[in-house]
Amino acid sequence: MPTGPGARDAARNATRKLQGAGVPEPEASAEVLLSELLGVGRGEIHLHDRPLTDEQTQLYRAWVGRRANREPVQRILGLAYFRNLVLRLNEGTLVPRPDTESVVDAALELFDKRGGEGVVLDVGTGSGAIAISLAQERPRATVHATDLSAVALGAARRNAAENNASVRFHHTDLFAGLESLERAVDILVSNPPYIEEKTLKTLAPEVRDWDPRPALDGGPDGLFFYRRIFDEAPPLLKNGAGVVLEVGDGQGEAVLDLGRDAGFVPLGLRRDLAGTNRAALLRWEE
Repeated sequence: MPTGPGARDAARNATRKLQGAGVPEPEASAEVLLSELLGVGRGEIHLHDRPLTDEQTQLYRAWVGRRANREPVQRILGLAYFRNLVLRLNEGTLVPRPDTESVVDAALELFDKRGGEGVVLDVGTGSGAIAISLAQERPRATVHATDLSAVALGAARRNAAENNASVRFHHTDLFAGLESLERAVDILVSNPPYIEEKTLKTLAPEVRDWDPRPALDGGPDGLFFYRRIFDEAPPLLKNGAGVVLEVGDGQGEAVLDLGRDAGFVPLGLRRDLAGTNRAALLRWEE
């Protein structure tokens, strides 16, 4: 017979522990972990009056302990939710953020303006969040994705299979070895590393200590990979191809300027749900 606390008491106790440990939004973390444990929606956990089993109690306490040490909820569970996807994570993948959904939306809009079919290239795919979303939501697209990390690509391939999305993955550094796509890409999209090297140590522990550094480090000014993209992408792009790049806070205009200097036509910036400029949009014209 279950002898553990009820769900409401377990969540309250966990919230107090997380609050004492300085965890941001402690109630949300406590409830998300408990909802996953019980297999119910977060809004339903307080309707779960049955005591937790001893096994559930032990596992929940272990999870809450890990969260108190600032391990992200997604790392504890080994998965993240992104749009309508469930994405598996590993040590090579960045945790996909809701902010990146605005990047997907912008890419979808540019893709649709080009007729709703064509070739999409996602550079630095990580967990595959962007590429898989585009492939799933626009099945007429031919989606390619690259990453330098073989570990990350392992997760991305699994995520594509589990979400029934057709994506062609390439283990490579940005664009190397993609000669078969010469002048074929209609939409280029990327969430490149963009954190300034000197500020990495100031990031929240959930990011600094758990996300892979290569997925964060954008060099001394945070713009290293944008320069590489603008320099190396043109041979693969069709005339008029759209480009959508996620940008860090305050980087949007600088990225548009870099693109302009490299021969791209700036189209503007796209805001995320918080109202922050999150995507730089450009067009390649020969």
